[in-house]
Amino acid sequence: MRTYARAAAALALTATLTTGLAPAASAAQDGTITTASIKGWARMHFPAPGNDVQVTVDAHGEYTERSPVFPTRAWGTFRIYHAVEEPGKPRMVNWGELQVDCLTTGGPVATVTGILVKAAPGGPWEDMVARKVRLGVSFYVTAKGTGRIGLSGATAPGEPLLTKCMAPAPDAPVIKGGYVLKDKR
Repeated sequence: MRTYARAAAALALTATLTTGLAPAASAAQDGTITTASIKGWARMHFPAPGNDVQVTVDAHGEYTERSPVFPTRAWGTFRIYHAVEEPGKPRMVNWGELQVDCLTTGGPVATVTGILVKAAPGGPWEDMVARKVRLGVSFYVTAKGTGRIGLSGATAPGEPLLTKCMAPAPDAPVIKGGYVLKDKR
């Protein structure tokens, strides 16, 4: 009976130790975790007079050896602010806050996507919050922290969401402010 009890205890201990090591073994298989981030605020050039477009971002991503291009985890926020002043009309201000769901980087370029979670009350993006619309923004960051910004538009109702991690080329010059980009390391 004692031999059976010792064998059962040893088996239970082995099962406990093996189960306790399984998550660590899985994490070890993924290898080193690297991170990337982009932070800052900037006003971008907009081709129509009377437009003030600003983008604030604090986005982060984690990558593993198994997923070196697309993050295994992304978090943070970005905010798009757009004010329009036209002669004879009241000033229109629209803004949206987005929860980051992807950050990809490569050298001086970053792409961030997120789901719209807040918008200016009564503004044109308010319905997009309910639809959980994804928007994308891209950044080209120079050594001085300035550079260019690219903004995606929203998809129409009934259309698929913008694909995660995708945004247009950064084509609008930064005219004030800038960003700090930390590529994957």
